Amino acid sequence: MFTEIYYLIRSRTDGKYLAARPNDDEKSYLLLFKEDFDAMSYLNAHAGDLANRLSVESISGGQISSVLQRWGFQGIGMVSDPLLPKIDFLERNKFSI
Repeated sequence: MFTEIYYLIRSRTDGKYLAARPNDDEKSYLLLFKEDFDAMSYLNAHAGDLANRLSVESISGGQISSVLQRWGFQGIGMVSDPLLPKIDFLERNKFSI
């Protein structure tokens, strides 16, 4: 996971990352995509009217831990199908970065 590149969606206005709260509680999970076109597909399918306010950026696997810690995310949400969407949620202590 350290050497792989992942893609995130980030707000151009306030710099916040796109996150999910799967159980409507306080825990939020940083959404990660394996390809940039998956992130763009997700934006077009689920936030087309906001696409001009969001951007896709890349991050190395080694940087994920610091982003999680800095922004207070509980873990990651790995998007495997951007159109449905299908997301696998992993808490920070359940995977190695």
